[in-house]
Amino acid sequence: MLTLSLVIIIITCIISITAFRRPGEIDKLSMWPYMVKEHKQYYRFITAGLVHADYMHLGFNMLTMFFFGKYIEMIFQQLFGGKIYFLLFYVLALIVSDIPSYIRHRNNYGYRSIGASGAVSAVVFAFILFQPWAKIVVFVIPMPAILYGVLFLGYSVYMSRRGGDGINHDAHFWGAVFGVVFPLIIRPELARYFVEQITTLGR
Repeated sequence: MLTLSLVIIIITCIISITAFRRPGEIDKLSMWPYMVKEHKQYYRFITAGLVHADYMHLGFNMLTMFFFGKYIEMIFQQLFGGKIYFLLFYVLALIVSDIPSYIRHRNNYGYRSIGASGAVSAVVFAFILFQPWAKIVVFVIPMPAILYGVLFLGYSVYMSRRGGDGINHDAHFWGAVFGVVFPLIIRPELARYFVEQITTLGR
């Protein structure tokens, strides 16, 4: 069955792989805050999520999307009554996760950011909201999803302040936050469900 998450994966892979051979194309699609500010190229908030640095970058994001996206798409359809919510969720996650980077670097001509990591982080954290005690494997180490979430947020904040590794940790962090906030805005009662999931472990 062709799900929306699979369609997103296919489109992202096609555009990313095509752009690998054309660096100029990556520049045209990347999140380039200076160009957004000076030339009103707002499309970059979305197109930056369609291009990646290399096959490893692309593969990691799309594999994560493959494992978590289908579940979140199904849950959104059941809870909110339509697949359009998942598409809206993903596109808004791309935009929201890059807003802090835009604000921070809008006067820096040399700064660019690419990749779907912000939106993928949103998908993963939406999963954590619904399944906090599910076991996920991180670099061959199994751990509860909620523990991964705490470690991920802490690491993202630390690396954002430290900088220097060429990774947009702000997008990771704010994408993750959005992944939790979006479902709660539509269905606030999910907050109670999450708390019940956390507090009933082992009962």
